[in-house]
Amino acid sequence: MLRENDVDLDGAPTTAKRLQGRVAVVTGSSRGIGRAIARALASEGASIAVHYCRGEEQAASLAAEVEHLGSKARLVQGDLGRPEDCHRVLTLAARDLGPVEILVNNAGVNRDRTLRKMTAAEWDEVIQVNLNSVFHCTKAGLEPMISRGWGRIINIASIIGQTGALGQANYAAAKAGIIAFTKSVAQELARFGITVNAICPGFVETDMLATMPAPARDAVKGRIPLGRFGQADEVARLVRFLCTEGDWITGAQLNINGGQYM
Repeated sequence: MLRENDVDLDGAPTTAKRLQGRVAVVTGSSRGIGRAIARALASEGASIAVHYCRGEEQAASLAAEVEHLGSKARLVQGDLGRPEDCHRVLTLAARDLGPVEILVNNAGVNRDRTLRKMTAAEWDEVIQVNLNSVFHCTKAGLEPMISRGWGRIINIASIIGQTGALGQANYAAAKAGIIAFTKSVAQELARFGITVNAICPGFVETDMLATMPAPARDAVKGRIPLGRFGQADEVARLVRFLCTEGDWITGAQLNINGGQYM
């Protein structure tokens, strides 16, 4: 008999929760793509460490959603631009929920400015949060996965890391670095039963995209062969697939961009 919570992200009934007993850390999960990812993994039974930096109210509402889906949730605050906070987030998640077996490195910031105007501080902040945190969080969460012989590390990169973009040298460099990091670490960890993949979203309907002026939005949409922006839930379903059915996928950079970059 199906229980009330036995539904997938689209509300369709399912008889088994394929991530029951797993613990997932989703960085930057209080809103946008990270929020959708946390909900998708919770819908499959995973306990979720809801990481946030400043949006405590949004994070708390997500934790309530996760618990409504029948999964455990734990709020974990941290500034991932600080290596010690990266380690603390993983440590607290393991202490309160159990050994972490799924890590989604999603947290990111942007400080867009042309290179001539970009300050060293703006460069450093984006690299620290968007790239260095992937190293520190992955390293901090590695040993439990190795000891259990199973793990999923999913790094949220970007189409900008593949194409570059005017005024985003810092962001593009960080996201390109994530892709290269993913391919290297995937080779190291495959023998332990751990898969490591990068997802490269195109332009997705999020708060960040909503701030773009309408003419710029229209211009971007005109360059997308499928004629629309993506949805956060579409990225989340790809993450869920990698965690539940992607056993033989590792070292991949998976494009989800409406055909904008092929």
